[in-house]
Amino acid sequence: MMQKSKLTLVNPQTGNLAFKIYDIDTLQAFDHIQRLNYYALIWVKKGKGTLKADFSEYKFTAHTLMCFSPYQPFMIMSDSEEVKVTIIHFHPDFFCIHKHQKEVACNGVLFNNIYCPPVMEVKEPVSNKLEMFMEQIKNELQSDALAQYESIISYLKLFLITASREKTQQSLSAYSQKEAQNEEPFILQNLKDSIEEHYKTKHSASDYARMLTISTKSLGKLTKKHFDKTITNLIAERIVIEAKRELYLTDKTIKEIAYELGYSDEYYFSRFFKKNVEISPQMYRETVGFNRLATGR
Repeated sequence: MMQKSKLTLVNPQTGNLAFKIYDIDTLQAFDHIQRLNYYALIWVKKGKGTLKADFSEYKFTAHTLMCFSPYQPFMIMSDSEEVKVTIIHFHPDFFCIHKHQKEVACNGVLFNNIYCPPVMEVKEPVSNKLEMFMEQIKNELQSDALAQYESIISYLKLFLITASREKTQQSLSAYSQKEAQNEEPFILQNLKDSIEEHYKTKHSASDYARMLTISTKSLGKLTKKHFDKTITNLIAERIVIEAKRELYLTDKTIKEIAYELGYSDEYYFSRFFKKNVEISPQMYRETVGFNRLATGR
């Protein structure tokens, strides 16, 4: 049984935050680098400012939803005196986006998409739907009705499905517009496909430049212009996403995971992971968990 305190659920077995929803009128708590061991949905309803996430910087205004994975670094600086924000936190043990990928399909859309910003615009009528799901979650948290947790998870799923559909639609529209204006070179789609196919064995920018028969410098300029990231950043992010997935979903040793990701030296892999995530693979596993799908949500 989860321990409940107002609009917060805590896992009594681990002491980890399981689920929390709350409203704030300032973004001051996020004005330094955040590395949370749970998922974060930050919906800015009023206000504007700058988001720094991973290796990039984004301007945001009101009606913006930000989505962050466990230990994804981010920092939010507000430019507004008047701010209105609603936040949802949930731990992978409470709801696993990997386990429910076929139902929710938010992995690679809201979370863990190395080519798209972790932000999306939320306006009517989508905002009305999301607001309704949030209110239902709050109502459930304030009651002790039968099947309370199942109900909360159902509304969380609906929130994630609705947001994922909207972001997918926005991404398709943006891509079509870029194609029409010949803004995004076809070679970048080839780069995406190549990284997806070879990231476990090819770790350097020059590897991909050779495959695409383009100079490393020219390809680097394209990725910086269109993704605001270097090729090395893209490769590193993709490796880290897979490493996190393996650490959470399996009981493979860190040495086994390192080898599968193309690292013969477990300690070199651990240093690479820590450089990008700020904690060791073992600490990630201990705080996010692993192989709990049999009992997890």
